[in-house]
Amino acid sequence: MTMPSVATLAAWLDDYLRLREVPDEPGAVNGLQVECQGEIGRIVAAVDASQATIDGATALPRSANGGGTLLLVHHGLFWDGNQPVTGRRYRRLRRLLQTDTALYSAHIPLDVHPEVGNNIALARALGLEVRGSFGAYRGIQAGVWGVHPGGPTREHLCEQVAGALGISAAAVTVIPGGPPSVGRVGIITGGAGSQISAAREAGLDTFITGEGAHHTYFDAMEGGMNVIYAGHYATESLGVQALAACLGSAFGLPWEFHAHPTGL
Repeated sequence: MTMPSVATLAAWLDDYLRLREVPDEPGAVNGLQVECQGEIGRIVAAVDASQATIDGATALPRSANGGGTLLLVHHGLFWDGNQPVTGRRYRRLRRLLQTDTALYSAHIPLDVHPEVGNNIALARALGLEVRGSFGAYRGIQAGVWGVHPGGPTREHLCEQVAGALGISAAAVTVIPGGPPSVGRVGIITGGAGSQISAAREAGLDTFITGEGAHHTYFDAMEGGMNVIYAGHYATESLGVQALAACLGSAFGLPWEFHAHPTGL
């Protein structure tokens, strides 16, 4: 199979992820953030476009087929807005440009994607029977919910979450505001603690997300909701891997995941 150009891959991703239809924060700058010359021979997936991620991806030798690297991330380079190319922004961009490495970012479009999104990927890993969506965000539904056929205890569900995300059980926090046995479970990955009320209004008894503010403990306890916090990074590590696998399959490209967990 002929190696694709970065423009070909970016166009495929834009269409598959519905970039022009899904709303997002201005700093997300979804899509191709850094282009490259030549053809792509490898995909590297990661959660964040951090210096460690960029250094790891650009330190790889040329792929076996001689092509360059496409770095596929969930959190891109430009969250701090329209800033001068100095300091750490300069160092990140310099490394990408020196090694002719392309970078593509997808934030909310990846979170909510019905096939490879962070939410659906975690739901499938937990064995949920997905029934619908919930959680309004800029005119779309941000999360998915489903029924857990096993009706596990919330403690056992925490263990399942840890196993699905490849983290220790100690890294998962449960706020036990709901019933001891869970049934209707909602998921919005990342920093969605503010969506506890939306989960309650959707008739859910358990809500899984990455992190939330201090007051969300009382939101959960006084609202009758089990809330499981499993970390912003960890809960958003599955979608980018699923997307890389899908892209790799579509174009016959090898892919690998580079883990740089933050512990948050």
